[in-house]
Amino acid sequence: MSHLRLALLTTTAILAFAANSLLCREALAGGHIDAATFTLVRLIAGAVMLALLLLGKFRRFTMGGSWIAASSLFGYAAAFSFAYISLSAGTGALILFGAVQSTMISYGLWTGERLSSQKVFGASLAFAGLVWLMLPGIEAPPLFAALTMFAAGVFWGLYSLLGKQAIEPTIATAGNFIRAIPFAIILFWLMADAEHTSLLGLVYAVASGALASGLGYALWYAVLPALPATNAATIQLSVPVLAALGGVLFLDEQLTLRFILASILVLGGITLFIKSRHQSTK
Repeated sequence: MSHLRLALLTTTAILAFAANSLLCREALAGGHIDAATFTLVRLIAGAVMLALLLLGKFRRFTMGGSWIAASSLFGYAAAFSFAYISLSAGTGALILFGAVQSTMISYGLWTGERLSSQKVFGASLAFAGLVWLMLPGIEAPPLFAALTMFAAGVFWGLYSLLGKQAIEPTIATAGNFIRAIPFAIILFWLMADAEHTSLLGLVYAVASGALASGLGYALWYAVLPALPATNAATIQLSVPVLAALGGVLFLDEQLTLRFILASILVLGGITLFIKSRHQSTK
């Protein structure tokens, strides 16, 4: 893969991840659709897109993934939707990303990974930034929504850990999207509100599932083998920043001082941790 093609595909994947926050935020906070319907449509659209990509690549569809991974995927998607009813795009993305990394770091500790002083400092800095962001105050996000997004990040972290051993990630992701649909149907049956679902809301949900999720994941898995592990992890740090900028440009959101400082703590702390891990494996 040429450097230009790699850069273009990587940029597109990262933009898709950031767009997911913008689409979800606008659809739900704008009252165009309810969270349960958004979750169901997003998962169906993602499953269809991934299945079509696999059919185009392999000329057949193979069911990958597992029910455990699918339940984690559903937990992430549902919590993500409900959280964005009240959170700004940037704040939601920052909490989500911080929670994902916290989950991965916690798993490493649980499995016996040894932490250097730089890793400890980086992890502590990131965690302090998340805690400070969610502490009560005039610029603090709604606590319940913030905790719900943190739960979404934990689910996504678990999903990532479960999928680490997948030989073909796109096949596993497609299977997990399909398996997650029955869970979303139950949620839809229990909590859907048809009165708050418009055509525009459905369009946002389809775009989130098919483009920002399905196509975004496929592109990311395509470029991942060509990216050094540290570069891949560091590149993902741009997602909360891009989501915040997108919120300002397209959703008329405001950047608060608390968010800016918390972003520096969280993303800076994670960068230190990633760099330290890379240096220790050389």
